[in-house]
Amino acid sequence: MPTGTGINVCSTTVPYRQPLPVFARPLWPLGSQTAAPPGQGAHVRPAVRQRPAMEAGDGSEETPRPLALSSFQLSEELGFLLPDPLAELPAPYGPWMEIARDLPQLVTSHQLRSQVHQMPQLSTRHLRGHRELHLAHLVLSFITMGYLWQEGEEGAVKVLPQNVAVPFWEVSQALGLPPILTHADLVLANWRRKNPNGPLEIENLDPIFSLPGGESLRGFILVTLLVEKAAVPGIKAIIQAIHAILQLDEETLHRALRELAEAIGDMSTALARMHDYVDPAVFYSVIRIFLSGWKDNPAMPAGLVYQGVCEEPLAFSGGSAAQSTVLHAFDELLGIRHGADSGVFLRGMRDYMPPPHRAFVERVRRAPSLRQHVLSCGDARLRAAFNRCVSALADFRSYHITIVTKYIAVAAAKAKAERGDRGGPSTGKPPSALEAKGTGGSHIFSFLKSVRDSTSDGMIPA
Repeated sequence: MPTGTGINVCSTTVPYRQPLPVFARPLWPLGSQTAAPPGQGAHVRPAVRQRPAMEAGDGSEETPRPLALSSFQLSEELGFLLPDPLAELPAPYGPWMEIARDLPQLVTSHQLRSQVHQMPQLSTRHLRGHRELHLAHLVLSFITMGYLWQEGEEGAVKVLPQNVAVPFWEVSQALGLPPILTHADLVLANWRRKNPNGPLEIENLDPIFSLPGGESLRGFILVTLLVEKAAVPGIKAIIQAIHAILQLDEETLHRALRELAEAIGDMSTALARMHDYVDPAVFYSVIRIFLSGWKDNPAMPAGLVYQGVCEEPLAFSGGSAAQSTVLHAFDELLGIRHGADSGVFLRGMRDYMPPPHRAFVERVRRAPSLRQHVLSCGDARLRAAFNRCVSALADFRSYHITIVTKYIAVAAAKAKAERGDRGGPSTGKPPSALEAKGTGGSHIFSFLKSVRDSTSDGMIPA
């Protein structure tokens, strides 16, 4: 939909400005018919009442509170991961849970769509608290992705049925998230310990829900989770660094920068475990399509109609590593400035983060400039520590390019060669619409290299 055109939203024509106008502001009570105030975007359907815990992400310009992880729904132990996510919804949502538990089998047997069509229309009024809302969003996002891509990209549907679309929209409104599978769903809220008292290690973890992809999908989710876990000391270092700048405490600042560089290095070590747990052929041919969205996707150029929500199709980006709040927070602390196109894409990905996490990035952005502090103090030791952080972040992004090359570019070439060897298309052939793009819709290699290079440019010259 071109900028400036109108979209018909529940009998109200509003100007279309950006893909996510309704998710960045406080939300409205279930049953309210009041229109959103000017500048707050389209009020498409009445939403579940916004809980007070969500208010950290409302984007208001209130007097800054002391920078503390708990103010942004972050955990001292787990960072951006949702602590001990719920695995069960209240009894009224049994029909959702029953389908979600059997998703891999229902998709591969081509029965999911028929099961969804028989699913009752359920109200969201029985959901209480952000933990139940996060689980409901996870359940409905997995059902949506399975329903949409059950028959591959050539058999993608153009309409999400009302019995999924309406509750998915209402839960999304309550959380300030888009109605699509996000990194916050797939990774942050989709894990449980096998032994409740055991460690947060891959052998003691399982996803709550899955899609086709078997052990490779399990590995993809859990390795990504371990990258998030490795970042936790770096997140704490952000808080320490900002406080140290305000207090002119150079010793604490140096220690915080050392801890940040070590955390980024540990993230690279965690990411390397992808090789041990994820088969590139399975990721490319089976898993990747279920992470794909309907914005900038040639397989769904018009987007998706959310039946009962909006008469016109809506476009949302698929799950992407760019939706992880960690790297955005590191960029803001270190003053990394990305190129025009890459910067626009990354800022758009913040709309796919839980609002409290988005608010954390914004608070880091508004904090006193670490880069300017290091430049102005003239301390060679601080400059070296700052540059080690930038170098570690650039190295992490370089290694991510290596991973993407193996799991997308090389895997795509092998899939093409195998199709050619068989002399024709195969059953369940891998998706081709996003061969040159990420699941978030970006032109993947040019984007990743641009982001890596602009990170390296953040070094302070000696």
